[in-house]
Amino acid sequence: MNIFLNNPELLAVAYGLASAAVWGAGDFSGGFASKRGNVYTVVLLSQLVGLVCLLGLTLLVERSLPPAQELLFGGVAGLAGVVGILALYTGLARGRMGVVAPMTAVFSASIPVGVGIVTEGFPPVLVLVGFGLAVTAVWLLSGSGKADGIRRDELGLALLAGLGFALFFVFIGQIDTAIFGPLTAARVASLPLLIIFILSRKFHHARWEWPARHVLPIIALSGVLDTIGNYFFALATQSGRLDIAAVLASLYPASTVLLARLVLKETLGTRQWLGVGVALVALVLIAL
Repeated sequence: MNIFLNNPELLAVAYGLASAAVWGAGDFSGGFASKRGNVYTVVLLSQLVGLVCLLGLTLLVERSLPPAQELLFGGVAGLAGVVGILALYTGLARGRMGVVAPMTAVFSASIPVGVGIVTEGFPPVLVLVGFGLAVTAVWLLSGSGKADGIRRDELGLALLAGLGFALFFVFIGQIDTAIFGPLTAARVASLPLLIIFILSRKFHHARWEWPARHVLPIIALSGVLDTIGNYFFALATQSGRLDIAAVLASLYPASTVLLARLVLKETLGTRQWLGVGVALVALVLIAL
């Protein structure tokens, strides 16, 4: 424990990895539930569960309002995050998942690296190499490796989704004192936009469907895990560099892929196993 307390950057690495692990588990839970119901119903309900969790934690832990500036940062982060979610799901619906998903993850990891270099200076060379390997690992873990080319609409939506997630990372990284209050502000700001999108969009063969009773706990678990992942990411940005936190958090596909292997017995391809190996090497370099 003392090694973490005496090395804030190592603590940031631990929190960043924790956020990736928990976010990946949350995505697995949400994807598992979506196979048994409408994906947008699952997203909305999981977001509502997260809001309830955050409100309760804010009242129990912080009890007083954080500075208005941090609430503003949280609200803007929430808006950026939901734009990322909407662009991602639109891209997944219109394009090829094996192209849109990894490009989104790469963009969302790369932009905070640039912001971190501008605001905090260049990290050590080995850390930069680790960043490059981590971004490569994200691509390997997320993609199917069967794309024959990138269409303009796929590139545009992936770029918009990555920008939304990256701005969520950046604005959450501006929070210095409180955590749960700004995260609650993020959820309060994002939910209305998400509801408007769901109610106004015309889905093919899709309508509002209340999930089966046995699916509701899985949806709730997804919302809880997303909240915990946000909490760990906020801790990571408060403990160390934004770029380290964002790059490590973007490794969340590793957790999703491994859970799919363990729980659903899905077979990992050579590309995904390679991604796991590259991610481990990247982790060693970043943590040095």
